[in-house]
Amino acid sequence: MFSVVRGYNILIIVLAQYLTSIYILAHHKPLRDVILDLNLFLIVLASAATIAAGYIINNFYDSEKDLINRPIKSKLDRLVSQNTKLSFYFVLNFMAVILVSYVSFRAVMFFSLYIFGIWFYSHKLKKLPFIGNLTSAILTITPFFAVFIYYKNFETVIFVHATFLFLIISMRELTKDLENIKGDLALNYHTIPVVYGERVSKVMLTILSVLALIPTFFLLFKFKIGHMYLFFYLSIVLLGLFLWLLWKSKTKIHYLILHNILKFIILLGVFCILLIDVDVVLNRLF
Repeated sequence: MFSVVRGYNILIIVLAQYLTSIYILAHHKPLRDVILDLNLFLIVLASAATIAAGYIINNFYDSEKDLINRPIKSKLDRLVSQNTKLSFYFVLNFMAVILVSYVSFRAVMFFSLYIFGIWFYSHKLKKLPFIGNLTSAILTITPFFAVFIYYKNFETVIFVHATFLFLIISMRELTKDLENIKGDLALNYHTIPVVYGERVSKVMLTILSVLALIPTFFLLFKFKIGHMYLFFYLSIVLLGLFLWLLWKSKTKIHYLILHNILKFIILLGVFCILLIDVDVVLNRLF
């Protein structure tokens, strides 16, 4: 079941939500007040439950495709019956709504729409080109909007950070489609690589890479991001490496490498949030 819900991804998202809350969204508040905020804890816990449920329903609908694209993981996931997966799916979603009911009615509505959005994406939108990729990227960053709305922090720099993350996630989703093209073709998924071909997909990834440089430029030269500038300079290097490898890629293993480069950028970005203002971090800790 840990494999089905991709527990390692959920742990990273939980960490990212807390770091974002502590060092970006609620940076003016004492560290203790943020960490011990019960409402924040419930929002993060509900996010984890909803995301886990999302992975379950996605696994449920993609079980045949995963047999082709990820045979080893698929065999491990099949140790858990479909009925058990669906039971967990409903329990986790119900638990998420109950948890945020303590926060506010608006939080209940937000997570109810989020749950429906994940189901609708997995059931219908995932098989559509462009719409599926766009929806997936939006759903991926939605947990961060939950804490963003909670703290009501509308600073421009937050939107620029979100834009960079959205573009990298969009690139990852399109790269995953290239990686999984064999299974998508077999089961008639109308993804961008299936409908328009690998070359068009590579052109789109190149455009997204260039677009990602725009928020990177603003974050480096227009906003105060402390030592996090190191992360963005490294991201530029990694995106350059990504593009160089992209146009040489032809096989599944090549696209898997590209996918891992983008995952590394996202993961590194989570931990580099600590570098935004090291002095403030140390003062808040001690």
